[in-house]
Amino acid sequence: MAAGPSLEARIAETVRQLGDARAVPNRRWLSGLLGVPPAKVEPWLAEIPSLVSLARSLRKTHLAGGRRFYAQFRAPYELYALARATRPDHIVETGVSSGVSSVHFLAALRRNRRGTLHSVDLPQVQASAELGPRESEVSVPPGRSSGWAIPPLYRKGWDLHLGRSEEVLPTVVRSLPSVGIFLHDSRHTPAHLTFELETIRPKLRPGSIVLADNTQWTGDAFPRFARSLRTRVWRRGHSDLVGLRVPESI
Repeated sequence: MAAGPSLEARIAETVRQLGDARAVPNRRWLSGLLGVPPAKVEPWLAEIPSLVSLARSLRKTHLAGGRRFYAQFRAPYELYALARATRPDHIVETGVSSGVSSVHFLAALRRNRRGTLHSVDLPQVQASAELGPRESEVSVPPGRSSGWAIPPLYRKGWDLHLGRSEEVLPTVVRSLPSVGIFLHDSRHTPAHLTFELETIRPKLRPGSIVLADNTQWTGDAFPRFARSLRTRVWRRGHSDLVGLRVPESI
């Protein structure tokens, strides 16, 4: 009997269906954030092929929304694996756009059968049916809202808050007993990232994961926060997506 496709081939097919070659999971980054040997992350990566239908749905919805190439979050499968491995009660993210990061968090929470994703977003809406040459690809198509590509099946456990992070995030964080995972993907300036990190700091616990994208624009804000927690920064390959794991004593 011929062997079926390898795990790597099935992961590659899921990535292909999503339509973003950057989404190949980075094992070293994942194992560093979780504080385990690379072999220990394999059970979570083995679940990625089960997300192939979700990948197809996201790609189809993006194309229907005029996003032939979409500037989506580059590490959705690591988000899924982090949420599966740590089984957080509460995940907080700032920045949603079409919902690529959101839906992979939600897919993990659905499989965990526990947890809530709290998302904060101030959507930019494109002016007409077609994206203008000077408009950002993270803009929301007319008639849609933040998370417009998330299938209805995955919306359970999603707590979406629309508004400026400066106004909404403190209220959301105060209402939570803890934050197991935090993802910054909103306005990328040193001051704003610092604000968000300091806002979630009181609710972080040992083992909490903190992530920030597009740190090429945020200067020393994330490394400084890591130093204050006496932990290291893990960079995803050569990209500007970084993360840290809160140490046992904070």
